[in-house]
Amino acid sequence: MTEPRSWAPKPAAVGVAWALAATALVVAVLSAEPTTRLLLGTATAFTAALAAYGTFVRPKLAADATGLTVRTATGPRHLPWHEVKVKLAHTRRLGREVTTLELDWERGEDEQLYVLTVTDLGADPRDVADVLHALRP
Repeated sequence: MTEPRSWAPKPAAVGVAWALAATALVVAVLSAEPTTRLLLGTATAFTAALAAYGTFVRPKLAADATGLTVRTATGPRHLPWHEVKVKLAHTRRLGREVTTLELDWERGEDEQLYVLTVTDLGADPRDVADVLHALRP
């Protein structure tokens, strides 16, 4: 039996997001300009939301002998191996190629596509796909 594996955003990236949110909040509170307070308040809320998501939705992806578990804002979702297709997608954006891991889940009439990036996984999606293909029974 193979050991379970999991992937999540890098803790350092989540820590930087929390630090940026705190810095933006302090500058917004100390600012005398209402426009600056509004813009920095919005930036604080957005950055804090991203940091909270990276903190509480961990691990983003877990794999074991029974299948995959994907955590989202609405909770974890278990995808049995026989119901999920694991593939890589390559997209060219802003002059560079981005690789994402796609988990295409289908059960009867229900279907869902989970797209995971290097930020979601904390690792290269190609490496994660290789591990998932090796774990798949």
